[in-house]
Amino acid sequence: MKILLQRVSNASVTVKEEVVGKIEQGFVALVGVTHEDTLATAEKLADKVVGLRVFGDEEGKMNLSIKEVEGRVLSVSQFTLYGNTDKGRRPHFSAAAKPEQAKEVYDNFNAALTRLGVHIETGRFGEHMDIQLTNDGPVTFLLEK
Repeated sequence: MKILLQRVSNASVTVKEEVVGKIEQGFVALVGVTHEDTLATAEKLADKVVGLRVFGDEEGKMNLSIKEVEGRVLSVSQFTLYGNTDKGRRPHFSAAAKPEQAKEVYDNFNAALTRLGVHIETGRFGEHMDIQLTNDGPVTFLLEK
């Protein structure tokens, strides 16, 4: 499982001209799932996201977690994180999980964030989405399990 995590001051996701998810301060989590990923993998990464201390404290140091700043997460499925561009000019996605497995793991990641006390918004799995965000910092991390 890979999560490209971006600290944002605001973000939204639109599907067919309808805003389906919108947050202010928090994270945009672009979530990719591979064949070996399980519900336990999703739980571990959700815990990592919630525990990361990457928001500024009163001195501006990255020392606070998303819960401490009452931030939110905009979670978006992103199978292209498993795109392989080593050969040729067209990526292949054989490392990405099949949609049924990916959706189950992705949904569990989102449910785990909620159980851990973080408000989340989501895109729509399998849909074409337009994402707008203001990257705060920029601060971006690639989490992998």
